[in-house]
Amino acid sequence: MGLVKILRQRVIDNFIVDFYCAKYKLVLEIDGSVHDLSEVSVRDEEKTKILQEYGLRVIRITNAEVDDDSECSNPR
Repeated sequence: MGLVKILRQRVIDNFIVDFYCAKYKLVLEIDGSVHDLSEVSVRDEEKTKILQEYGLRVIRITNAEVDDDSECSNPR
């Protein structure tokens, strides 16, 4: 199994996504607390919808989820 290329801060349409993997058509968005605001949340929903129209799978996780996952934050 070969390496998988993951790009950071990739431009897709008029959006910048946090991480993008073309091989798996995957977008990973890591959302801070600002994404809890209603106007930002609405924009996020629209962004996700447009990215999905490109056939991309969008996964959203919070900063807290990244920080709380000991396996991610403390790799062996």
